[in-house]
Amino acid sequence: MSEEYIYAVARVRSREASLLGRTDLERLMSCPDEKECLRVLRDKGWGSGDSANSPEELLAAEEEKTWDFLWELTKDTAPFAPLLLPIDGNNIKAAIKCAATETEPRGIFLPGGQWEPEEVLRMARERDFSRLSPALAQAAEKASQALLQTGDSQLCDVLIDRACLEEILRQGRESGLPVLERYGEWTVATANIQTAARACKAQKNRQFLELALAPCQSLDVNALAEAAQRGMEKLLEYLNTTPYAEGEALLQRSASAFEKWRDDRAMALIQGEKGEYFTAGPLFAYAVARRREIDTVRIILSGKRNGLEDDRLRERLRETYV
Repeated sequence: MSEEYIYAVARVRSREASLLGRTDLERLMSCPDEKECLRVLRDKGWGSGDSANSPEELLAAEEEKTWDFLWELTKDTAPFAPLLLPIDGNNIKAAIKCAATETEPRGIFLPGGQWEPEEVLRMARERDFSRLSPALAQAAEKASQALLQTGDSQLCDVLIDRACLEEILRQGRESGLPVLERYGEWTVATANIQTAARACKAQKNRQFLELALAPCQSLDVNALAEAAQRGMEKLLEYLNTTPYAEGEALLQRSASAFEKWRDDRAMALIQGEKGEYFTAGPLFAYAVARRREIDTVRIILSGKRNGLEDDRLRERLRETYV
């Protein structure tokens, strides 16, 4: 990765100028209702140009624009693995369940993954996952077999979700991009914490935790599982001994507070790519920034639609890239 990315990064830099900043978000916050928010967004070029588009259609159009632009710059999906693998994971799980129950998929696939949903469904129906990476293929085969034998859809989900997390780590480490390695480690470790907290509240057994938690460098998943087995208080105590101690009070407050902290810290991890010009790092950072921007707009539109008070709405807003 060297001079081949100079042009692509220059294109990204020009697009970064149009990202929504705090002033733009405040303008949306000042709108009296969702309809006015949509007008402001359309004036900024959001959507497909059709004023009749619903909020979700407008956001979907922005997501599509993002990836169309990035695929113009590179055909290599590897730099975007942390964003694409969760989509693929969702589609693999959905396809396995459709194949097992012999039902047709209706509105369950997500767009934008590395594999087309139709191809994933074909893999599941033929029980041939060889086009996937070895780890994902093995997990998909196990999940398919487990679902057919036990009917346990949660076990299917756990196997695929963990494999996706492990792939995020592997691809980050092998990418040669420090930002992907940092982002991947943060993503997997904090996902483990969320899984442990949910399992603790649901009183899941140790076997479930061992299946669900993906080993990573910054967190001892065995200690995390042990703490979760002993109750939420012990889990929070353990987190205080880790690099994720800052999230302990937020997790204690609410799952949504922890989620916001997780997203904001992830955004901080990509800020350094603003000074990079010779790798795919800025392309990944732009993809993350756009994903977060779209999610933030979705939060605002939902809040306006449901009459959420501005103070409560601001508490949910994520940090921006610009």
